[in-house]
Amino acid sequence: MKVILQQDIKNLGKKGDVVEVSEGYGRNFLLPRKAAIPANAENLNVAKAQAGSKARKQQQASDEAKLMAAQLEKVRITIPVKIGEGGKLFGSVTGKDISEALKKENIDIDKKKISIKGEITGAGEYEAVIKVHPEVTSTIKVNIVAG
Repeated sequence: MKVILQQDIKNLGKKGDVVEVSEGYGRNFLLPRKAAIPANAENLNVAKAQAGSKARKQQQASDEAKLMAAQLEKVRITIPVKIGEGGKLFGSVTGKDISEALKKENIDIDKKKISIKGEITGAGEYEAVIKVHPEVTSTIKVNIVAG
């Protein structure tokens, strides 16, 4: 029996996939729970249209992410921190600090999407990687100064 999945099912497939299942599994488990619909001609046409729409949306999101990444490449931020004798930092500079500095520049990026290349040990220029989209990343320059 061929069915079109309406939700992700472990070890079977993702939402929108057309899969072959046994008659009993399809009729007694998937269909009553609305986890799948029968793969007839009408439902297959609807599934193809939804898959095309989903692909276009993903492509559009990817294109927007690439544009944003290109704009972020130009961004340079300065973060003032307390520095003790010998040029050592008091505390650390994290993704949260970078996110807050970006908010002052009217750029809203979640702190979880920011990772710092290497370790920030003192004053100087460092790079931070921002995950704009699952496939697109951008690098910004972070200048650490005594303040």
